[in-house]
Amino acid sequence: MRVNLNEKPKELWLSGSGVTKIFGFGDEKTVAVDHVDFSFLKGEIVSIVGESGSGKTTLSKMLLGLIRLTDGEINYQGKVRDLSSGKKKKEYWKGIQAIFQDPFSSFNIFRKIDQVLLDCIKMRGDGKLPYIKKVELMAEACQFVNLKFEELTNKYPFELSGGQMQRLMIARIFLLKPQILLADEPTSMVDACSRATILDMLLKLRQETNLTIIFITHDIGLAYYISDTIYIMEHGKFVESGDVESVIINPKADYTKRLINDVPKIHEEWDLS
Repeated sequence: MRVNLNEKPKELWLSGSGVTKIFGFGDEKTVAVDHVDFSFLKGEIVSIVGESGSGKTTLSKMLLGLIRLTDGEINYQGKVRDLSSGKKKKEYWKGIQAIFQDPFSSFNIFRKIDQVLLDCIKMRGDGKLPYIKKVELMAEACQFVNLKFEELTNKYPFELSGGQMQRLMIARIFLLKPQILLADEPTSMVDACSRATILDMLLKLRQETNLTIIFITHDIGLAYYISDTIYIMEHGKFVESGDVESVIINPKADYTKRLINDVPKIHEEWDLS
């Protein structure tokens, strides 16, 4: 069964209207995201589901403020998002953070794990704390993800396994305590056991901090298990959206039906045609 909390969040946290991204010009242009609307509530888990090339990763980069919108607007906490200066971008990034699918490219290989975690403490405004207190915070974050800080200190991220690096990324989120976490295929490069562990940690983090989690995934089965709300994306557009039970149990769009039919069933013969 998918996770479902009894109390549905109500506060609007992140929303968009007519959000569009076009790359190139004239005959060479590509519409990666095509006038999409969305509303993400505080504390809910949202999944944006689509195949490779559907536009979901481009949308995630716009949500993070890493690429500019061609058209439309994004609102954060009820106000039009303002990323007009470096200072305003840093302030926005305090509230929204990401976990990416490739942990090996998510860390600066020249910075030790201690410095990675210390940067998080500084970013959240606790840079002036005594060092012993910072060590306590780092140890607590590592413990949350079943890592031992004393075994990580003075090591570089590349000295860890892929699963350990993904857990270290979650430890960063634990320290930063953002309002929104964008998770782009966070379990696609780890084994099944690590995948379950990482998902469990993310759901635990959500329960403890009322974090809004936005999953970017091609796995509609995973989306059904973890989500409150789901958006189905095809060719840059949302072809279907709503609460996960309605969309998965009673899909209306042909594309949604195809994604559901493509999920292998253990008790049925697989149609590979």
